[in-house]
Amino acid sequence: MDIKIENSWADILKEEFDKEYFRNLMQFIDNEYANKVCFPPKNQIFNAFNLCDLKNTKVVILGQDPYHGIGQANGLAFSVNDGVPFPPSLRNIFKELKNDLDIDIPFSGNLEKWASQGVLLLNATLTVRGNQAGSHQKQGWEVFTDAVISILNKEKENLVFMLWGAYAHLKGKNIDENRHLVLKCKHPSPLSANQGGWFNQQQFSTANAYLEKNHLAPIIW
Repeated sequence: MDIKIENSWADILKEEFDKEYFRNLMQFIDNEYANKVCFPPKNQIFNAFNLCDLKNTKVVILGQDPYHGIGQANGLAFSVNDGVPFPPSLRNIFKELKNDLDIDIPFSGNLEKWASQGVLLLNATLTVRGNQAGSHQKQGWEVFTDAVISILNKEKENLVFMLWGAYAHLKGKNIDENRHLVLKCKHPSPLSANQGGWFNQQQFSTANAYLEKNHLAPIIW
């Protein structure tokens, strides 16, 4: 697979790309996309990196799998393409933004505007088979995205990591909380959010306050 990824990420991830597990992963992905319907489109697999370069990254939001329905996934965690109905988790994200910052629910669930401001919308697994949730897990993506988190943890300062749900909490367990702000809460999926611990957590306003405290522009959510 020809990896097309923004230059700053390509430079810092070069050693990762050369590892055996990653070469095996790319072979797996090539075979899957050649023989199965997979998402996101192949040219959008690394969209999270291409739309948010390393230098400008200020906030990291961790997801788990891409959406597996036709036309939904666009390479950004929790984001959908323009015109696609909001999945339940994304709708709850927008509801909480309304609660927290009084931001009206938008017409589009495309989160590219967040990425362009320095929000890395990173799924643990960057690809999936159509209508088969979790189908590309344990093939190497999790090792790769763990390496990305480790690089961010060591190379950057004053990042905001937004960890939603037990899976994200575990994936971010080694983040240095003396260097970064780590915000943890329940996952925005209805099953989790409706049990308490997602709504009224002020994640977005807290993130912006931290950025401003560290002389960084807040995110226009």
